[in-house]
Amino acid sequence: MEFNNTDIPDCYLITPFSHSDDRGDFVKFYNADAYAKNDLNFEIREIYYSTSKKNVFRGFHFQVPPSDHTKIVNCFTGSIVDFVLDLRVKSLAYGKCISLNLSAENKHAVYIPKGCAHGFLSLEDNTIVSYLQETVYDPKADSGILWSSVDIPYEINEPIISDRDQEFPSLQQFKSPF
Repeated sequence: MEFNNTDIPDCYLITPFSHSDDRGDFVKFYNADAYAKNDLNFEIREIYYSTSKKNVFRGFHFQVPPSDHTKIVNCFTGSIVDFVLDLRVKSLAYGKCISLNLSAENKHAVYIPKGCAHGFLSLEDNTIVSYLQETVYDPKADSGILWSSVDIPYEINEPIISDRDQEFPSLQQFKSPF
């Protein structure tokens, strides 16, 4: 398992252990000891997955303190462009958004620290994305940033977006609690 730095502090692109043969693939995308060796203490409290059509944009989502959380995201079926937006005021990358390619083919995952918002664009129909989170969902702490107010390092044309995601405040209006 490899942990690669990104341009956002404490955010890592993870290349998991995988083995392929005539039967198919075996992928170990989470191992507590490997994470601890990299000073990433992550305890899974909740797991979700979403299924998306091509050109669906989900995000930018996060939970505010005290329910904020670190999460690990990966793509089991299909492919996505994954986005991480740093909302930590004291971070050197505050307001910066990075993009990472996650797919069933490359088997990569991303470790997203507290204080960062997450979003993704589905590149294929029936794309399945999983989310491992270290806190339980708290509807009172649920929040987001309007996707179109972020300097996204990827061209997005005519995305399919939920009404909820279109009503989030802009990055410029957002007062960060992080």
